[in-house]
Amino acid sequence: MLNKYARGFFGRIFSPPARLLLRWGVSPDTVTIIGTLGVCVGALVFYPLGQLFWGTLFITVFVFSDMLDGLMARMMQRSSHWGSFLDSTLDRMADAAVFAGVAIWFFTGGANVPIAVAALLCLVLGSLVSYARAKAESLGCSASVGIAERSERLVAVLVFTGFTGLGLPETVLLVVLVLLAAASLVTVIQRMAAVYRQTRTAV
Repeated sequence: MLNKYARGFFGRIFSPPARLLLRWGVSPDTVTIIGTLGVCVGALVFYPLGQLFWGTLFITVFVFSDMLDGLMARMMQRSSHWGSFLDSTLDRMADAAVFAGVAIWFFTGGANVPIAVAALLCLVLGSLVSYARAKAESLGCSASVGIAERSERLVAVLVFTGFTGLGLPETVLLVVLVLLAAASLVTVIQRMAAVYRQTRTAV
């Protein structure tokens, strides 16, 4: 849902830097890798140290690379299976790092086990959401359905983790993570149902 409304807006913002990077000879794959490394550093260094707000700001800077590399590839009129595979795989790595960083802090210095467990549930269920779609597409089916796609999950966890670092009650973050986990579970079920209907129709 966020992709539908935000892609055009951010596309206009990031088109100039995308053109500049291409003129400098930077490839979309390089941007993808650097962006993922930045997210992982922010999530697995800042968050475990309890720097939730500054970690979120650091991560947010690199999150936008996911849109930048796509713009660069389209400007080059170059689409490859490798680029798609790399981008999708590193997206999963970045997502896992964010939720793992939250879990590590609240299992340790944050001393809030319910939040840590909820973050781990989001990590696992979020991976299932992505896997369900990838497996469906490998079988020739479509599973682009669900109420909790990647962008929604990432925005929610970053926003509320950052505000928790500024003093937002931890209970709010717990509620958000529980809702994200539940929405991810619903999305997995929706995608399984969609594939089931398609395979039954094919038979």
